[in-house]
Amino acid sequence: MPRTRKKSSAKITLPTDTELVGLVFNAVPSSNYTIFPEYAKGLHAWFLNQVRETNPDLSAHLHDGESEKPFTISRLQGNFLSTGTKLQLSADCNYQWYVCALSSRLAEWMANWLQNLPKVIELRNAPLEIQSVEIAHPATTYQQLLENKPKNTLSLSYISPTSFRRKKHHFPLPLPFNIFHSYLRRWNHFSGLPVEQDAFLEWVDENVIIQRHEISTTRVAGGKRGLVTGFTGAVEFGLGKDAAREPEYVKLFRALGQLAPYCGTGHKTTFGLGQTRLGWSIESDKIEVISPQELLAERIAEVTEILMSKQKRTGGTRAISVCEKRATILARRESGESLQDIAIDLEIPYETVKTYIKLARKILANG
Repeated sequence: MPRTRKKSSAKITLPTDTELVGLVFNAVPSSNYTIFPEYAKGLHAWFLNQVRETNPDLSAHLHDGESEKPFTISRLQGNFLSTGTKLQLSADCNYQWYVCALSSRLAEWMANWLQNLPKVIELRNAPLEIQSVEIAHPATTYQQLLENKPKNTLSLSYISPTSFRRKKHHFPLPLPFNIFHSYLRRWNHFSGLPVEQDAFLEWVDENVIIQRHEISTTRVAGGKRGLVTGFTGAVEFGLGKDAAREPEYVKLFRALGQLAPYCGTGHKTTFGLGQTRLGWSIESDKIEVISPQELLAERIAEVTEILMSKQKRTGGTRAISVCEKRATILARRESGESLQDIAIDLEIPYETVKTYIKLARKILANG
């Protein structure tokens, strides 16, 4: 999409009772920039820094280690050029970036933030000039989601890699139990309208069915252990004939479907994974260019396999964890990332990172 330098002057106002809202930033790079596949961590850090600068108390709350965070972000959506294991942002293109609030406290902060937005999204080494901000998902409340009356079928599209954690591994399948467990966790944490989890999920297991799907699986670089296996595509969920025996659960099923675009699906939704949209769409490849991520993921997997083959003890999870970390560091360094940036990103001491890459290179050199 051609770039436009005309910036929107209209400011967005949100209702005072807003608990959920989704924004989309339209932004352009001031020049052509090359970025690493894991750039979403830079967007994550920039957003949290915006909160810290204007509301330190809220910032402390966001950093307090809660498992459920009251926001989600997307990766950049737009046209990318692939350059090996890197991505290139083009100065003549617009890019979209989605940010959603899941709590009244964050929505209130966001309403104030919108009145005095910065001019630039400071992505590391690739600043993006904000052209406009629009409402992507309407401001609403959890109670209003319950009162909506959509159909008993629900189509959801997963436009960035989506995965769940299961027994310390990634689980890249949209089983109804996993999907609605993901949404219910956010609902119970933020809505103030909690539902008994086990009973509802038992109902889901018995009554929610997949009517059709079109999904594909991909491995992308992400996380401290290097790889995330996820799915993209579209799924249509429906209800079995006995579902209506629990009308309150039917209402919740509908409400959770409406919640999905705000909260995302699965894990790492604050780093751009699990982006979800209402409706049927299988155009994820047009939205997310993931081939450089896949190249990096393939290299990490290749190096991990070599390192594991040289391990004397391969039982348990420690060996694979260490090998994946070393492989991740090596692969990211090969792609041009500095050891200092890798150390900061992985939250590993710089000297440890240096040691890991030396050991990995030595093993690879010795065959």
